[in-house]
Amino acid sequence: MNADDTPLLPHGGYRKLRSYAVAQAIFDATVVFCRRFLPHDRRTTDQMVQAARSGVRNVSEGSGAAATSRKSEMMLTNVARASLNDELLPDYETFLRQNGMRVWPKDSRFALAMRERLRHDRVSDLPPTPPEKVQLTGLAGLADFVGKADPEIAGNAMICAIHQAVYLLKRQIEAQGRQFMQDGGFTEKMYRQRQKARQKQKSDRSDRSDGRYP
Repeated sequence: MNADDTPLLPHGGYRKLRSYAVAQAIFDATVVFCRRFLPHDRRTTDQMVQAARSGVRNVSEGSGAAATSRKSEMMLTNVARASLNDELLPDYETFLRQNGMRVWPKDSRFALAMRERLRHDRVSDLPPTPPEKVQLTGLAGLADFVGKADPEIAGNAMICAIHQAVYLLKRQIEAQGRQFMQDGGFTEKMYRQRQKARQKQKSDRSDRSDGRYP
């Protein structure tokens, strides 16, 4: 059955979304960060891990909800964005500030270099580093990097990753809105399907009355 034969809207495929990949990496790395730097702060750890988890789960749930509701898809995608931007991001900034560490400006050379590294799953041909230093090898290595880097660098790496995810999710919501305005939602597709079925029935009856079909 092709897409035109079902009233369901295109949905699923969230694992192919870059926003999902970044959100998943943030979730995994947040668990590592909290275990390493906040082992005795159960409340903050739970808050941060749940916010990171919400960022991942709402992307996947929004993708599934798209089958019958573009509105729900956009709403859940926005929940993912808000969980990361309005809940998790301030927690990382607070951790750095309260421990006397810098929050890198978004356009500083450190943040720009980190963001460029995070744009890729894996970065090859990296320059060699001394044994006592650790370097980020790409998004896929974020959790491992956070588990070894100094707290200021680890915290800012997470902030850079969150900014990337928020940007991608914002673009995703905008694209979902444009698609809804162009194609409508589930109700509109159901109406078009009914109209198509009625036209086919009328055509079949007309063909039979003309003697074209036995």
